[in-house]
Amino acid sequence: MADLILYNGIIKTQDAANPWAKAVAVKNSRFVAVGQTEKIKELKTKETRTIDLKGRLVLPGFTDAHFHFYDWSLGRKWIDFSRVSSLEEFLGVLKEAIRKDHVPDLYQGWVLGQHWNESEWPEKRMPTRDDLDKVHATRPILLWRSDLHLAVANSKALEISGIGEDTPVPEHGRIGLDEKGRPNGILQDRAIDLVKDKIPTPKIGQVVEAMREGIPMLHSMGITGLHDLRLMDGSESAPCFRALQTLDMEKTLTLRIWTCLSDHVLEEAINIGFQTGMGSDFLRIGHVKLFADGSVGAGTAWLSEPYTDGGTGLPLKEMDEIAHLIKRAESSGLSVAVHAIGDRANHELIKVFVALKGEGYVRRASTVAPHRIEHLQLLHTEDIKQLATLDVMGSVQPLQATDDITLTERRLGSRASLAYRFRDLIEHGVELAFGSDCPVAEPDPLLGIHAAVTRQRADGTPSSGWFPEQRISIEEAVRGYTIQPAKITGRDHFLGSITPGKLADFIVLDQNIFDIPPERIPTTKILLTCIDGKIVYEAWA
Repeated sequence: MADLILYNGIIKTQDAANPWAKAVAVKNSRFVAVGQTEKIKELKTKETRTIDLKGRLVLPGFTDAHFHFYDWSLGRKWIDFSRVSSLEEFLGVLKEAIRKDHVPDLYQGWVLGQHWNESEWPEKRMPTRDDLDKVHATRPILLWRSDLHLAVANSKALEISGIGEDTPVPEHGRIGLDEKGRPNGILQDRAIDLVKDKIPTPKIGQVVEAMREGIPMLHSMGITGLHDLRLMDGSESAPCFRALQTLDMEKTLTLRIWTCLSDHVLEEAINIGFQTGMGSDFLRIGHVKLFADGSVGAGTAWLSEPYTDGGTGLPLKEMDEIAHLIKRAESSGLSVAVHAIGDRANHELIKVFVALKGEGYVRRASTVAPHRIEHLQLLHTEDIKQLATLDVMGSVQPLQATDDITLTERRLGSRASLAYRFRDLIEHGVELAFGSDCPVAEPDPLLGIHAAVTRQRADGTPSSGWFPEQRISIEEAVRGYTIQPAKITGRDHFLGSITPGKLADFIVLDQNIFDIPPERIPTTKILLTCIDGKIVYEAWA
């Protein structure tokens, strides 16, 4: 018998043994039957809710495999610069937000913002402290670039943080200087932490409320789970985990969250006895996050050859240290997720994994979930081939490929062809899970699927696709948001496909994305989101 039956649909199950069906039945929190309409209808009782899908597409729920949930939840209250197209407009948005007294309740007067990207601004430069000071000089301001690896601060924020001409440059960070040798407010990677550490932390109740407010928006995008990755300094780790625990204990957490640990707390996690995979159905301890380098936009991704404007970026950890941390984590039942963007960073990291495999590490049997590399943004073919020999999965972000077209070509020139090689990775046998890196990019999985399939922006540019040989199929892209995130967390035996016995997370779409022209994928709407057998979002036309 069933609590819920959906019939007369097109069900793409992601189950290799039964890839397509017409109807599905749910009992309690699990799928109990998948098949043809008439057979499934036999499970109906007078208490069963039935939904006639009228030919609509059903998919397993989407999981975003790289998400910064704490930062996105709170950042929804920050100033959003994602749509500004010039420095002048950027400063105008900032001025108006301060006039409206933006987010003083959370951060005791600090003005915070994110998502600016100067790549296509006509001024051809980043904002500086002097620009911000002209808008407001008495309240501290810190505004993150879209990649979160670079930020700009005004003079008040630099003063509070003690940053001056004689401030030592932190290891694995950079403090920008003007022509007079004075800090210009531009901070890269670990240098951002000098200011970030001075920002008051919101109260746990405020974090809980911000998360609670954001979850329905993710449901409306068909997101039923996410992998919550740590930022570089890991400072958000404790308040994020406390807030998530609160939601989970209240039974109000309606996303399956795989929350990762910062490498800063590895020894404490080992001493406590944390292991990857521990937790409830809705909140589990995930991977330990390490950083090999920074980002292309910040100029800190570690390259084998210089950027077009000079420099090769920088490693954020020595490879010997990364190898030690991987061994330490794996020996204690913890898997690792390593951020690597530049071609040199990926090359050196893959060498580390190959060497560890030779020592008897990097084995799926040693941990609940496989180790993973986050981003894999710039890769040479030989490194892809080496990666394919390992039990290491990739976590990639398709929407960033199209977001970064101008930036990548400007900073790398002809080496832009090394970027976002999804087709080559898949064809060589590297298993990929897809995500957004939100708030770096929009979290909507349908936008990510469109980018992966077309290599075009939502407006259809470039017309032939950006390096179109790297396009993948809709089938492969959907797998990247469904069964592959389950596999990368070792939970594919009960998540990621519409299979009897698995947890009932699924979505209904208003268009069949397998049939419509790919350019229409971004116009597709989610009509229903179901998690654990319970409907959490409905928007029937």
